[in-house]
Amino acid sequence: MNILTMLASGLVYSQTLFSVDYASQADFKVFVVDYPSQADLKVFKVEYASQAKGNKGLWYFVEYESQSDKTIFFVAYESQADLLIHFVEYKSQAGWKNKSLMHLIY
Repeated sequence: MNILTMLASGLVYSQTLFSVDYASQADFKVFVVDYPSQADLKVFKVEYASQAKGNKGLWYFVEYESQSDKTIFFVAYESQADLLIHFVEYKSQAGWKNKSLMHLIY
């Protein structure tokens, strides 16, 4: 299997994230919505980085930017966001509703 195939299938990618202080530092901007039905992505925060595999809404927040795959910024208004997310209580609830935005996290 070549590296492009592995990347495309999500086998290599993990979703370790670092929350930055300024929008200009972020790879993408997110807004947390109140209800799962409003979200592009339902996110479950995992306890360990090794659990954040693939592009399935399983996020692990790292302590240092250098440890992250992507940087994000939480915006105050929905209209400022690239991605609308909702944090879910259970891992099985995580996943994409709007798959056209999956490229933001790859």
